[in-house]
Amino acid sequence: MQKRRLLSILTTLGLTEHESAVYLAMLAIGPATVLKIAAAAEIKRTTVYSVVEALKIKGLVVVQIKGFKQLFAAADPEQLQTILDNRRQLLANALPEFSALYNLKGGESTIKYYEGLAGIKSVYEGLIKDVRPKEDYLIISHREQWLNLDKEFFLDFTKRRAKLPIKIRLLVQDSALAREHKRLEQTFNKKIKLLPPGTSLNTNLVIIPKRVVIHQLETPIMAIVIENPSVVRLHRELFEIMWRSLPE
Repeated sequence: MQKRRLLSILTTLGLTEHESAVYLAMLAIGPATVLKIAAAAEIKRTTVYSVVEALKIKGLVVVQIKGFKQLFAAADPEQLQTILDNRRQLLANALPEFSALYNLKGGESTIKYYEGLAGIKSVYEGLIKDVRPKEDYLIISHREQWLNLDKEFFLDFTKRRAKLPIKIRLLVQDSALAREHKRLEQTFNKKIKLLPPGTSLNTNLVIIPKRVVIHQLETPIMAIVIENPSVVRLHRELFEIMWRSLPE
């Protein structure tokens, strides 16, 4: 079980299956000939020669000479950290190019689909990352259902959002929790109005100047993110009509 786990970690770091098996074998047996390494790794000797050369290039093999014999030993596992650091740096250097490709709009509109709680959380993190100071952050919501998806995360999200210099307004389904949130609206930097009795929501709607998020709260948990100026404007106008029609 431990061997399988360690092999999996090595392949995650970018080693091939053969490279992972050979490096792990060398760690276990110490300096050895290719023949012994092949036996320990359960790989053909002819294959091990090329694998050892590949590991040497990665800095994971040390060559030792004893008499007339050439022995190969695994480099200190700390070298794995160096490989990981190099990969991180490679990604960091290339990230602006990836981001540029990701942000290509093909016009002025994009529609993205997210499924599952992890994807939904990334959508909300993107909202507070992209909303700018003094901009509107508008919500139509069923608070209980929204919070109950992951109470710890969404309460923390609410606190972090409250610290932003933005204008948060909510139209929420009436409930005891909604009224409690309205009582604390100044504490959390938001204004709340209660929707009419009998309103039943199973979707959370968020509008910021850049996008509209339609988040389904019931299974399957999913969200549609629309970036289109006309769609954003329409949803904003509908929100304002409802806001003006409701009492404080």
